[in-house]
Amino acid sequence: MSGRHQTEGLEDLTLLGNQNVSYTFAYAPEVLESVDNLHVGRDYFVKFNCPEFTSLCPITQQPDFATMYISYIPDKKIVESKSLKLYLFSFRNHGDFHEDCVNIIMNDLIKLLDPRYIEVWGKFTPRGGISIDPWCNYGRPGTKYEEIANYRLMNHDLYPEKIDNR
Repeated sequence: MSGRHQTEGLEDLTLLGNQNVSYTFAYAPEVLESVDNLHVGRDYFVKFNCPEFTSLCPITQQPDFATMYISYIPDKKIVESKSLKLYLFSFRNHGDFHEDCVNIIMNDLIKLLDPRYIEVWGKFTPRGGISIDPWCNYGRPGTKYEEIANYRLMNHDLYPEKIDNR
């Protein structure tokens, strides 16, 4: 196969190419859209880096800023990137702890995609002199991806950061 045909697996998209999309300022998992993975016979990673992720502290309502890293091995579906951008933007006025944000993102993507493997890492900027960098992952139960998830969980942070490499 040399590439995706103009409409192959794209029939249900509503956001890509739509110039009238409005940004929602409330948590909106319903904006997520997927397309068919044309390479289901191959394991490969899809990685997204969102260096402008923002959410709110649920107690103080102060803004929290992070780089959100999302990596996954797709199965039958891949996430459409514009919908992912709009979804991540919907956290802007959403109040949740850092740990909750990464787990919510992962759960929503699992629900949408049913990936073979996924991990989400939020690298939040320090506030009050401390940074919180939650990391979570999932591998499809009963498969080699579950074993990968367990291995990655036990070894994900073997090289702790220094103050100058954030």
